[in-house]
Amino acid sequence: MPTHKTILANKLKDRTAAIGIIGLGYVGLPLALRYAQAGYRVLGFDIDEEKPATIAQGQSYFRHIPGKNIVSAVDCGFTATTDFSRAGEVDALIICVPTPLLEHKEPDLSYVTNTMVSIGPHLRAGQVVSLESTTYPGTTAEVLAPRLEEGGFTMGDDCFLVYSPEREDPGNPDFSTQSIPKVVSGHTESCLEVGIALYQGVIDQLVPVSSTQTAEMTKLLENIHRAVNIGLVNEMKMVADRMGIDIYEVIEAASTKPFGFVPYYPGPGLGGHCIPIDPFYLTWKAREYGVNTRFIELAGEVNSSMPAWVVDKVALALISVSRSVKDSRILMMGIAYKKNVDDVRESPSVEIMQQLTDLGASVSYCDPYFPRFPKMRKYEFDLTSETLDTDLLKSVDCVVIGVDHDVFDYELIFSAAPLVVDCRGRNREPNERVFRA
Repeated sequence: MPTHKTILANKLKDRTAAIGIIGLGYVGLPLALRYAQAGYRVLGFDIDEEKPATIAQGQSYFRHIPGKNIVSAVDCGFTATTDFSRAGEVDALIICVPTPLLEHKEPDLSYVTNTMVSIGPHLRAGQVVSLESTTYPGTTAEVLAPRLEEGGFTMGDDCFLVYSPEREDPGNPDFSTQSIPKVVSGHTESCLEVGIALYQGVIDQLVPVSSTQTAEMTKLLENIHRAVNIGLVNEMKMVADRMGIDIYEVIEAASTKPFGFVPYYPGPGLGGHCIPIDPFYLTWKAREYGVNTRFIELAGEVNSSMPAWVVDKVALALISVSRSVKDSRILMMGIAYKKNVDDVRESPSVEIMQQLTDLGASVSYCDPYFPRFPKMRKYEFDLTSETLDTDLLKSVDCVVIGVDHDVFDYELIFSAAPLVVDCRGRNREPNERVFRA
C-alpha cells in the first residue's frame, strides 16, 4: 500500500496537488501566481478581507505585479479566502506571514503561531506544511513541529514539515520567483524529499540542506551580510564626508578590482521587511547559547543612526541660508523603503519625516507609489503625495531625496529646488545648493 509520502510526492510531481498559500503579501502572492502558472490549483489565505476580494476582481494590489498576472492566475483556478477552515482542502500549506520585532527587538512569531492555531483543527494526514518566513534557527523544530505533533501527526510519516526561506526582491526585474535558487530543508529526511517535490515544479534550482536549522541560519546570513556591509559603507560615508572625499567615487574606483570586493552603497538607513529586522532574530537566539553578536549589533547601531545623520544635514543646509529646521517647509522625495516599490515598511524616509516634524518643520512628501500616506504602526501623517513641478519645488525651503525612484525628474529637482539634501548620490557634483547625506 502506498505511503502518505509516496502519494503526496506523486501528486506534487504530476501537479494534481492543491497548493495553499497563507499570507498573500510580497512573498505569498508571487509564489501563488507561480504555482498557478505551473498548472497547480492554488488557494490563497489571508486575514485581510480586501486581498481576496481584489484577487477575485482580477486586480493587483502591488504596483510591481501587473493585474494581467492576477487575471491569468484566476483563469487557471487561483482563488483566495479568509476562511482558514478550508486548510484541509489542499495538499500543501506554505506559510508566508510576517515575522516582525517586538518593542525591545525580540522576535514576534505571533503571525506564525496564530496561523498554526487557525489551521491546526483542519489539518489532515498526508499534507505538507512549509514555512517561508524568516526566523531564528530552531523555529521550525521547536515551534511548528510540536504543534503538529500535538495534533496527533507523526513527522515524516503522515505529516511533512519543511522550511524553505523566501528570497523575493520586489521590483527587481532581473530575478523572478522561478529563477531565484531556493534553499529547501525538512524536519526529517522524508520531509525533505516531500519539500523537494513541493518546489521542484515551480523553481528552476533547488538547494537542499541538511536541517531546518541550517536553512534558517542561511537566510539570516544572507540578510546579515547585507546589513553589516551597508553599516560599513554608511560609516565610511560619514568618515569620507568629514574628509571632503566623494564616497561614491571611492566605491566606483574600488569596484574596478575584479576580486575580493563587492560594492555596497550608503543611504539614509535600512528599510524593508528583512534587513533592518532579521539580524536581531539571530542576536536574540545567540544569547541562549551565551554568545554576544557584537559585530551584528554594531552594524545595527550605525544603520539606525542614519536618519538622524540626514536630519543634521538638513539642519546644516538650512543654516547655510540663515534658516533653521523649525518652521521650514521640507519636501521628502520618496517614502518607500527602496526605489521603485510600493512598500513603506521600516522606511528611513518616514523616520526622517518624523524627526523633522518633531523639530518643528512643516513636512510634505512626493511619492507616486503612495497617493495618500499609508497606515503605519509607528507613524501618523495626514498627507497626500504632492505633484512634482517647478511651483512645488520653489515653494519649499529644502528637498530631501530619501528614495531615488526612477520616475522622479532629477534634472528638475536639482535646477528648481532652493536646497537639496541628496541621500542617494543622484547628484555627482554637490554645490552650495546640493548637500550630500
